[in-house]
Amino acid sequence: MFTGIVEELGTVRALEERDGGWHLAVEGPLCASDAKPGDSVAVNGVCLTVTKKAVTDNAGGVLTFGLAPETLARTNLGGLAAGDGVNLERSLPANGRIGGHFVQGHIDGTGILAERIPDGDSLRIAVEAPPELLRYLVPKGYVAVDGTSLTVIGVEDGRFTFMLVAYTQGHIVLPSRAIGSRVNLEVDVLAKYAEKFLAGR
Repeated sequence: MFTGIVEELGTVRALEERDGGWHLAVEGPLCASDAKPGDSVAVNGVCLTVTKKAVTDNAGGVLTFGLAPETLARTNLGGLAAGDGVNLERSLPANGRIGGHFVQGHIDGTGILAERIPDGDSLRIAVEAPPELLRYLVPKGYVAVDGTSLTVIGVEDGRFTFMLVAYTQGHIVLPSRAIGSRVNLEVDVLAKYAEKFLAGR
């Protein structure tokens, strides 16, 4: 379980296929500081299991994760390259603060970064998303975009919008992404549970 509060911006060191599978190596000093094989870390909102940890010369750390075919098909991780930035968050400890919302790290699908408009020192951002995901989004509700917990401000015409305050802009990868980029989306799991409970009524 995660909260959607990004702890640090990591840097992709490698994405490669070997031994019959895909492996993603990410440098992130904070998240690597206390990580060990078997731990869960959200990378751009995707819950991944640490398979290897290496300490670098500058006292940082590189974490390696295995990527399943389902993960590559459903997320934007397969499009990463060495040098790309990624959002990182360690799993929530039992006594931790829930600063965002309940984020599972289970991506529902991807959207397209459609628009980025300055609004004072904030950014108004629009993401195009498929109807099967938009149905779960409501104004003032939650959504996780590349693992960042955000508040929806509008849903219409095949897209949803949200704002990034100045502080958030400097601590997540989204402001540096090109228009047209794929972003990972996870809708609020509570909305899916509510739909299931009401389906038979």
